[in-house]
Amino acid sequence: MTDATDAQLAAQYEAYPYPRRDPRDEAKRLIVGSPGHLYEVDHWVFGAKRPASKPLNALIAGGGTGDATLMLAQQMTRDGRPGTVTWLDRSSASLKIAQARASVRKLGNIVWEQRSLLDLPGSGLGPFDYIDCCGVLHHLPDPLAGLRALASVLAPGGGIGLMVYAPHGRTGVYMIQDALRLLAPAEQPPAERLDTARRVMRHLPETAWLRLNNNVRDQSSGGDAGLYDLLLNPRDQAYTVPALSVLLAEAGLRPACWVEPLRYDPAPLLPDPKLRERLSTLDPVQRAALAESLAGNMSVHTVYCVRADQPDDRADPFDLQSVPVLREVTGDNLAKAIHPDGTLIVGLDGLQIPVAVPPLAAAIVRQVDGRRTVADIAAVLGASGTSPEAFSRAWRATYTALERVNRLLLAAPQPGRLLPAAPSGA
Repeated sequence: MTDATDAQLAAQYEAYPYPRRDPRDEAKRLIVGSPGHLYEVDHWVFGAKRPASKPLNALIAGGGTGDATLMLAQQMTRDGRPGTVTWLDRSSASLKIAQARASVRKLGNIVWEQRSLLDLPGSGLGPFDYIDCCGVLHHLPDPLAGLRALASVLAPGGGIGLMVYAPHGRTGVYMIQDALRLLAPAEQPPAERLDTARRVMRHLPETAWLRLNNNVRDQSSGGDAGLYDLLLNPRDQAYTVPALSVLLAEAGLRPACWVEPLRYDPAPLLPDPKLRERLSTLDPVQRAALAESLAGNMSVHTVYCVRADQPDDRADPFDLQSVPVLREVTGDNLAKAIHPDGTLIVGLDGLQIPVAVPPLAAAIVRQVDGRRTVADIAAVLGASGTSPEAFSRAWRATYTALERVNRLLLAAPQPGRLLPAAPSGA
């Protein structure tokens, strides 16, 4: 399924593989994010029920220069997790960069497939336990066909991590795209169009919304590839929460988590009791849409989704045999970030939201290492005088608060450990 615009898009990523990456930087850092983080996949997709010893067959559909592929492959290697990560993309230029980055890391668990995700049905690839598709669907001629192609190779019980553009946080982008269609028409060579875009950015009026928008940065920090992808991309469709919800439903999918859950909760933005009363009448999609409209800063939507008919089978975080894990933060640093008044200030793209945690939260998170069970942590605090009842109340409040900001999750069950029991009534 291609058209003239799709051909232009393919040419763009050959000329300017995205995102801009230098393989030499792999010796300095691992780029991490959402979707596709191993701990998130374990928690949000598999409900912390899928054993870590079970091989994970993952697909990165639209792998680009390799960010998501390297992140997941490196995390699996670090944790000794069996399985493979398949990079799939049309761009040969992107393939060379991604392979060079993987070579620096000496990763041996990556499979390379240069083809379109639209070719997945009948391709013989898969089935995949987890599919990652970040920043791709909104460029396709038919995003629904693309999503259905992904779902066609999804293994039973598996899930998909998606990122698509959102309109409000990209205010100003589409205005400059319109301007550049007049000044740098698509039929011009990519280098000529890029030169025009640079000139426009040098002379952008102070009143231009793009200059006032701190939620998009590719035009200033993404190099030629970032500038081109942001302002010269021939097809760029943004989705509101309701529109993306409809797309998922049409593909037979449902959200397992909007990342981060707190971001999609309008309650912290509406402290007025009368407004809070109105919130109680809204369904989950309406509540998320309200948060999106009020905050105005969401430039993308990241969502983990599963098949619509898949049961919601999740481990019980309050079972004493559950194993909590922190995502990209140490327990000591998280504890230090908790203010004396019992709040943790969470930054969401310029929006600062205070999250209340109990007095014991700092002591609890210092013990979370991805190996200790809830019972182990309770025993440590018990030795310091915390009663089982007090710990139970504090753990419930701490976990509930920090899961909503995607910091405290449940680890995949390890060999030899009992699987955490399902919540009563689940």
